[in-house]
Amino acid sequence: MKDLLGMMGKAKEMQAKFQAMQEEIANTEASGQAGGGLVQVVLSGKSEMRSLKIDPSLFKEDDVEVLEDLIVAAHNDARSKVEAVMQEKSRELTAGLPIPPGFKLPF
Repeated sequence: MKDLLGMMGKAKEMQAKFQAMQEEIANTEASGQAGGGLVQVVLSGKSEMRSLKIDPSLFKEDDVEVLEDLIVAAHNDARSKVEAVMQEKSRELTAGLPIPPGFKLPF
């Protein structure tokens, strides 16, 4: 019975840590760029686009497709950085826990 209570206490503690980590991740921002910095995107930890900056030299009628591709590339660059931060924070939080390989936590 003592083990069960101890385990429940650790589960509550871990839940509180996960919740704090999720809040920290949500407040994290990552910037991505494409075209050598001609297009820059800033994403929140929830992958919401916070800002988009486009160099004025890209505003030409015949370059619309290039601009669209650069925006997508910058967004993907920022998203991969957000995911890397999330993975690192998860790894720090779960260090030493017996979690099976490939198991994804709920965030």
